Amino acid sequence: MLKLAVYGKGGIGKSTTTSNLAAAFSALGKRVIQIGCDPKADSTINLLGGQPLQPVMDYMREFDEEPDSIEQISKIGFGGVLCIETGGPTPGLGCAGRGIISTFALLDELDLFEEYRPDVVLYDVLGDVVCGGFAAPIREGYAEKVLIVTSGEKMALYAANNIKTAVDNFEDRGYASVGGIILNRRNVENEREKVEAFAEEHGLEIIADIPRSQDIIHYEDQGKTVIEGDPELEISKIYMDLAKRLLEADESAEN
Repeated sequence: MLKLAVYGKGGIGKSTTTSNLAAAFSALGKRVIQIGCDPKADSTINLLGGQPLQPVMDYMREFDEEPDSIEQISKIGFGGVLCIETGGPTPGLGCAGRGIISTFALLDELDLFEEYRPDVVLYDVLGDVVCGGFAAPIREGYAEKVLIVTSGEKMALYAANNIKTAVDNFEDRGYASVGGIILNRRNVENEREKVEAFAEEHGLEIIADIPRSQDIIHYEDQGKTVIEGDPELEISKIYMDLAKRLLEADESAEN
């Protein structure tokens, strides 16, 4: 099973990246789960035709009890991707990270991975603060590789540095390691050079370079990934190539 956590600064394009990767993996014949780990709960919306999914934390508040089946807190999206959103506390009350911890404990109780038997699991995680519940995919063994999404913008690289530091702090415990950097371009000056310098400093590889694309915006307005909208687009092929590379790297690691 390929288990990936996608981290990055808020608004950097994690959800776009994660959902297009999920769609690409499914197009390659893989059984995929995507878990949104952000209080905004919008990670999976473009796999679900633009329709929001009720987050796990909202479900438990509404019904004042835990669900007794995965079906109550998930939906099947494009390509058969199983979509789940952790959600967060009532605004202004409680810690957002606890929503992730509570959801992960619940998914374990419901035997999600044993029942669904995915080939790929993707966690879409807010990376501005890598502590508490937001660090759970790294430290609790849920993910094996962390992909850092960044642009060449100063604050995006600052968040990327924090994420790398957090992963390094768990390194001696056998938890997740950084699998590479995804450059999600914002067309800032000398952007590739800035991200290359960051990657070299930290001994990391840029595993994908995603250009600014109006096609992404066009299909997101329709509640779709570009993989669903038009798999022949150049931007779609970039996501497909990345998915293939990640699968090949995982197979090589197992052999």
